[in-house]
Amino acid sequence: MKNLTPTQAYAWLQATPNAVFIDVRMEIEYLYVGRPPHVVHVPWYEYPEFEPNPAHFAAQVLHTVEGDKHRPVLLLCRSAKRTIPAGAALEAAGFTDVQHVLYGFEGDMNPQFHRSSVNGWRFDGLPWEQM
Repeated sequence: MKNLTPTQAYAWLQATPNAVFIDVRMEIEYLYVGRPPHVVHVPWYEYPEFEPNPAHFAAQVLHTVEGDKHRPVLLLCRSAKRTIPAGAALEAAGFTDVQHVLYGFEGDMNPQFHRSSVNGWRFDGLPWEQM
């Protein structure tokens, strides 16, 4: 899996029109915290279980990429903690072109425990929308 900073990921998406951008956060994060435009929601795990099911996740992504395991995939979560195991699950399932966004959508916490103030997609001023 390739590691891309948010700005690298955004540039990569612009240069890779057949890529699928996947947000692996829970639905509530996806809907209410915000998300990049045109990202597809495929959660790595969901409330209330909070337990990933790698085979189910890979099957959902396979459906999203229309059965093409060679299609480029970019993964995003809150802080890049979920995209690492999610990407590993995709690679174990045979996906060949997987990358993830370092620092995620909200990034690391600052000393006051706030996100989006140190790094991440929003911190870098990249396009996003909110419900």
